[in-house]
Amino acid sequence: MATLNSVSLDIAVVLGSTVMPVHQVLRLGRGAIIELDSKENDSVKILVNNHPVAEGAVVVSGSRIGVEVRRMLPRSPEYR
Repeated sequence: MATLNSVSLDIAVVLGSTVMPVHQVLRLGRGAIIELDSKENDSVKILVNNHPVAEGAVVVSGSRIGVEVRRMLPRSPEYR
C-alpha cells in the first residue's frame, strides 16, 4: 500500500464545452461568462489522466462545491 500512496493522478471534471474563435478568447476579461453546451442538471464527466472514468453530479454544500460519482464507465480494452 505504501507504493500506491506515492502515485500521482490528474483528475479533471468537465462541466461542458464550447467552440469560440481565438479573437473572442483574446477579448475575454475577468468575470467574463462563457456559455457551455450543457444544462444546469446535466451530468459531468470525470477524467483521470485525460481518460473518462466516470460520470457524476455537481454537489453544493454550504460554501463548498464537490462532485458525486454517479456511474463508473467501462474501461477501454487498452487499459485493462
